[in-house]
Order: sequence, then C-alpha cells, then structure tokens
Amino acid sequence: MAYPGGGYYQQQQAPQQYGGAPGGPAYGQPQDPMYGYFAAVAGQDGQIDADELQRCLTQSGIAGNYKPFNLETCRLMISMLDRDMSGKMGFNEFKELWAALSGWRQNFMAFDADRSGTVDFPELQRALESMRFRLSPQAFNAMAKRYSNNGRITFDDYVACCVKLRALTETFRRRDAAQQGVVNFSYDDFIMCVMSI
Repeated sequence: MAYPGGGYYQQQQAPQQYGGAPGGPAYGQPQDPMYGYFAAVAGQDGQIDADELQRCLTQSGIAGNYKPFNLETCRLMISMLDRDMSGKMGFNEFKELWAALSGWRQNFMAFDADRSGTVDFPELQRALESMRFRLSPQAFNAMAKRYSNNGRITFDDYVACCVKLRALTETFRRRDAAQQGVVNFSYDDFIMCVMSI
C-alpha cells in the first residue's frame, strides 16, 4: 500500500546548523514520504491530537470502504503510543501507528470472509489468535460483547479493540518481569494503567 502524500519533495539547500521540524528530517536529508501528509494536519507544535488524527486518517483513506474512525478510537490510538502523556503524537509515533493500522486492516480483511465490512465473534477470535493473543473464553466474550453491535464488529471497533488489547498487554508485560502471567497492582497503579488507555 502506498503512503498518502506522494513521494519525495525537492529539498531546498539550507544552512547545516539548523534542524528540521520536530520529528521530521533535518535539512538536507531525504524526507519520509509520509511526513508531508503528517505536517499538513499537525499543529504548529509538530504534533497531532485526536481531532487532527481523525481528519488525517479520514483523508488518507486508511479505513478503505469502511466508515471513518470515530473520535474515541483516535483518542485510544494516541494513548497507545503517547509515551510522554501529552495527549498528542509526533511524526515517529504517527509512523508506528500507520504500520499498526495497516497490519490490522490486512488482518481484518483476511477474516472478513463474507466481505460485509464486519467480523462476527468466531472471525474476531481467529483474527486475534492469528496475532498471538491468547484469551480465556470469558475474557474474549467480554471483549467481543464490548466492541460488537448485534454480534458484528466494524473495522473502527476492531481497531479500538486491537489498540486496547495491545496497550493493556504491553502494560502487563512491563510489570510481569518474571513472565509468569501474574502481576500485582496497587489500586492507583491499576487505575493509571486502565485510564491512560
């Protein structure tokens, strides 16, 4: 899949002592094909918030023929990669998100057997298993019910589910140093983990 925003742009010669825009290439360096697209929606701070991300993803067509991402899904996507807790993402996080979205889209399409634009519970379970998520039947059912509408999961809800599952799994893994599948959380730590996603 081609990146939105086209190819490389003609670089202007600039003094070597100056850097580029935040997260972008330094002057004299080739520009990433996605940077022009990112910069078009980023605020003056060189970051994008949930509203800007929603606009960017809608304009990019990453959702294909599916409905555009809702604002809450965009907030979840930012929180998944928001390492400095600013509520925004820079260009490098945007590239990481784009790669994840592309993978999730391919995975969703692979399991949307009837091309309905939705997946049912068994298709969702196979899709998550293909990404090596191992969930108990109880955990899977709770999650599937949370993200479904009449037993069907749209692409937007599928992405929200994947974002939350990835973020929670990464949070758990960081605390499970012995890799035993069990961690102890203080109440405050638990709330911070869940509410930051």
